[in-house]
Amino acid sequence: MCTSFTYVNQDFYFGRNLDLDCGFGEEVVITPRQYPFLFRHKETIAHHYAMIGMATVIDNTPLYAEAVNEKGLGMAGLQFSQNAVYFPYKEDQDNIASFEIIPWILSQCETVKQARQLLERINVLDIAFKDSVPNSPLHWILADKDQSIVIESVQEGLKIYDNPFGVLTNNPPFDFHCLNMQQYLNLTKSYPENRLNQNIDLKPYAVGMGAIGLPGDASSVSRFVKTAFLKHNLYSDGTESDNVQQYFRVLQQVAMVKGSVMTAESKMDYTLYSCCINATKGIYYYTTHENSTIQKINIQDHNLAGTKLVQFPLNHQSVIF
Repeated sequence: MCTSFTYVNQDFYFGRNLDLDCGFGEEVVITPRQYPFLFRHKETIAHHYAMIGMATVIDNTPLYAEAVNEKGLGMAGLQFSQNAVYFPYKEDQDNIASFEIIPWILSQCETVKQARQLLERINVLDIAFKDSVPNSPLHWILADKDQSIVIESVQEGLKIYDNPFGVLTNNPPFDFHCLNMQQYLNLTKSYPENRLNQNIDLKPYAVGMGAIGLPGDASSVSRFVKTAFLKHNLYSDGTESDNVQQYFRVLQQVAMVKGSVMTAESKMDYTLYSCCINATKGIYYYTTHENSTIQKINIQDHNLAGTKLVQFPLNHQSVIF
């Protein structure tokens, strides 16, 4: 379970909540330009764009949950259980495993437009990173400052959707979310007017009533609607501080409180971490379930011409004044 959205105000911001029932060894990882990306059925990419994001590093390989590259292109994988379908090897396509898609795209592309050309040739390969690390059923949001798309590998093949909302959560498939949004045409941030009957003196008894009907539960469909409404109505003065804080406030509104969401296995889903990435400048901000203080890592503070991963264990230490 996850929520991701894009935001543009002076700079371009990209990020997400990651919701699971346990951690996965995640840490912030910078992959410099000369770290070799190895692919199971494609040639090694030895020189590429640098990137920063949250990943698990296994066998010196960063398995990114989300990342942005130095050109401002961002990509995140979100849970897509019951719908994701990966395929056997196909001779006439680029066979890329699900755990390889983020580095495959971000290492080579500056924009969504460029990435579309690669995506048209991709067959999402049904192989695991290793026996102890099974495939995760995912779909992906890919965005730059100008546009956003959603990528879903389903039974019919690879589908690519334009994403005018700049939002993604989990299953159902993206076309369902688009149709569902049509039920919320009347939501407004404005102070509501009486449209029921002009002959009856009806007035709002509180502010915020223009958005009555905005869902507030933790389901993927409700989180999509709420995130889209908040994103398109939030106000920031355009400074870095205000942009970042407002971004996190939206994520907080769709975060999962530990104990409030149970899985079919009676485990607790909760928001492990939230991140906001200034994709224009390469600054990764994050909070964790234990530590709500916003942490900051700037890709430009490190040697991007290097050959070794730069890893930052997460600061889970809570600070209460």
